[in-house]
Amino acid sequence: MELNLDLLKELCLVAGAPGQEERVRKIVLREVAPLVDEIKIDPMGNIIATKKGKEQKKVMAAAHMDEIGFIITHLDDKGFARFHTLGGFDPKTLTSQRVIVHGKKDLIGVLGSKPIHIMDKEDRGKAPRLKDFFIDFGMPYHQVKELVSVGDFVTRERDLVEIGDCVSTKSLDDRVCVFILIEALRQLGTPTFDFYAVFTVQEEIGMRGAQVSSRSINPDFGFGLDVTIANDLPGVGGHETITRIGEGTAIKLLDSSVISDTRMVTFMKKIASHYNITFQEEILTAGGTDTAAIQRSGEGAIVGCISVPTRHIHSTVEMCHKNDILQSIQLLSRCVENMDQFSYDWVERM
Repeated sequence: MELNLDLLKELCLVAGAPGQEERVRKIVLREVAPLVDEIKIDPMGNIIATKKGKEQKKVMAAAHMDEIGFIITHLDDKGFARFHTLGGFDPKTLTSQRVIVHGKKDLIGVLGSKPIHIMDKEDRGKAPRLKDFFIDFGMPYHQVKELVSVGDFVTRERDLVEIGDCVSTKSLDDRVCVFILIEALRQLGTPTFDFYAVFTVQEEIGMRGAQVSSRSINPDFGFGLDVTIANDLPGVGGHETITRIGEGTAIKLLDSSVISDTRMVTFMKKIASHYNITFQEEILTAGGTDTAAIQRSGEGAIVGCISVPTRHIHSTVEMCHKNDILQSIQLLSRCVENMDQFSYDWVERM
């Protein structure tokens, strides 16, 4: 199986800040419509694509359509814009970046800050702060105000490139998992149980779409799909390395929002081993995913999470290994196909 890089690129480059996922939604609907039995868009904008199974249990998998972005909060009399973040940003990743403001038309801007040449000694020693940045449109206020308004959404601008055996671009978090969910549907035959492929909104600001959709579905089993930190980098100790790119998909054991059900983790490992799917274990002591919202739905769902090892997360140069993406597709599709083999028995551990 080869990656459909054209589709992955299209998904990553399209704009979709939290609360403005409609462009992503359009692509997803185009791709999944021929693959499922039913499609619903709920009032929040989540896509719930259902593939009917042989038995009446429910399996849900969720990948979020939104990306970290900004919202315009102020235009000054010189035509520069100030903004508020939508999702978690490390301020140092904003230096030397271009953005797209989605006003009356899409408008390119540059993230600017005070040049180092005119900083005093104290300022030079400080880490950059979000409030130090502004958006420069290269035009005067009277032209900017015709196109840009307070409340307009902003996304980052960066192409997708292949680097070695990897792909690098903005918004692999979480468009790579939107891609994985689409491709898993493409591979899936008739599942054992009803399968709900959910493309959620507003994950980056608090898993809001997954909370709503999982309550609506009330699944018996659930899989979150998201990226995770590949901290296999210079200067990082072995004990700090969450995952490594190129060493397979990751099966989440824990993050700050969820402890994966140990029965599900055991099931996922067995499926991976049976189908020769390369995997690694993930323990992430910070960060959260839609998995947590699925777990808390109804009377509680039995959940696990498939994570894609990713370097440089929440930057415009996020990087994933092509084979890790392929292994993730395989793990999801095989787990869904074989859910009837899941064991409810608890394994006692001393």
